Order: sequence, then C-alpha cells, then structure tokens
Amino acid sequence: MDSLELWRRYRKYLCECSGVGMKLDISRVDFPNKFFSDHEEKMQQVYKDMRGLEAGDIANPDEQRMVGHYWLRTPHLAPNDEIAHEVESTVLRIKEFAGKIHNREIVPPESSRFTDLLIVGIGGSALGPQLVSDCLGTKRDKMALHFFDNTDPDGFDRVIADLGSRLKSTMVIVISKSGGTKETRNGMLEIQYAFSTKKLDFAKQAVAVTSDGSQLFNVAKEQGWIDIFPMWDWVGGRTSVLSAVGLLPAALQGVDIDQLLQGAAEMDKSTRLEGTKKNPAAR
Repeated sequence: MDSLELWRRYRKYLCECSGVGMKLDISRVDFPNKFFSDHEEKMQQVYKDMRGLEAGDIANPDEQRMVGHYWLRTPHLAPNDEIAHEVESTVLRIKEFAGKIHNREIVPPESSRFTDLLIVGIGGSALGPQLVSDCLGTKRDKMALHFFDNTDPDGFDRVIADLGSRLKSTMVIVISKSGGTKETRNGMLEIQYAFSTKKLDFAKQAVAVTSDGSQLFNVAKEQGWIDIFPMWDWVGGRTSVLSAVGLLPAALQGVDIDQLLQGAAEMDKSTRLEGTKKNPAAR
C-alpha cells in the first residue's frame, strides 16, 4: 500500500468525536473495505439491544434487575422519575458534603481538618476511584487518597504506616454494595483496630457507601458514622465509578465532578451513534 493509498484510507476511516476532543484512527488495522457493510445488519441489532437496556429492559433475568449506569450521567434518560431524582439528589449531596469537609464545617475530633482519605473496597469499589485519582489528581488536591483494595496484611501495614500521625485527620470511606463483602470487611476491621490503638473514634471519621439496609448500612447507622451514601441494585460494581463509589472520593479529592459527568455524557452520545463508521465504540 503506497503513501497515497494510506492517506485515502486514513481519511476514510478516521473517526472524530468533537464533543470529547477525541480522534480514533483504525486505518492501519488490517480489515477489508467491505468489513463494516458486511456487519451492519448485526450492528443494527446491537444498537436496538442497547436502546432497550438504557430504557430499562431487564438485563439480569435471574434477579430481575436493570442495568442503568448510563443514567448516572444522564438521569433524564432513566425509566422513571424516582431513579432520576435519586441520581440527581445523590450528586447534590456529594457536592454539599465535600464542600463542608473542605470548608472545615465537618472536622475529625482530634484535628482541625481532614487531610487524607482512605478508601476501603475491592474490585470496582476501589478500581474506579483509583483510576479517577490517578488520572485527574494534581499537586493541589484537597485530600490525599489511599486504598485498602485487597486483603494483604503487609499492604494494610504500609498504608497505616504511611498515614502515621495523620490517622487522626484521615477520613475512611468503606464501600460495599452488598455490605457483606468479606475482603472489604477485613479491611474495615484492620483500620478500626488501627484507630483503637491510637484511641481515636473511628465512627467520627467514617463514611459508608452501600445499599440501603445492608449489613454495612446497619453498622454505620448504629455506630453513628458521619454519613451514608447509596448504591443501587441497577449499578454493577465495575460500572459504578460515576455513582457515589467514584464521585464521593473524587469530590473530596477536589475533582470537578460536574465536568466529569458532563464528559461521560458526551462520550455516551458519541458511542450511541447508529452509523457504525461514526461510532468509536462500534469501531
């Protein structure tokens, strides 16, 4: 393939997503020119199925559950007003809570402000917040993030040692959808023990993100934790980053979560285009 042919192929298969400032070049991938037209009928069925999912079709027949992480960034697309209101009100609560922390309206008992944030979770409950923290964090972050994301005792010890005297100014967010995940509970017990050795009141520095009525929800309520934020059964762990799972740590870190949600919504628009040549996800 000579340079002119490569240029023509590049122009033909370049996919531009102006809303998010992204370009996708697949011109050097070895596929025949009829590849997209040969698969268009199947792709139209894919788009139809996606429309159904996003409209609230049951995706998990065993548990009769919808899959609705799309609604987290575009709540007006939710299948009912109740879900839309829950999403919008949770985002508002997160922003108000983060503002109170940053403005020192909520402070730990033994310090003038919260300096650090420890996330206790596993799988999507940790990976999403880690991704956002790594990608969007700056030297001007309002709180430093740390993670208990597995059950390695040495890992627990390293994080606790790194926090050192700042444990008294560390907020702990325990994240578990079911509220009974063993690995997350182990991490919670470890950090609770660390607090007890320093004679610190864990409940006054702890926040839960969990389902209403879960084991974790009940523990947090009974012990008087600072706050409890929701997780919904229609959001899977690996797609929960734009729920309170990811938005709460991001907001506390200092990330503009409105812009984060707006960017995700723009990407949704680009990846719902039903012309396969213009859809970067389909490509």
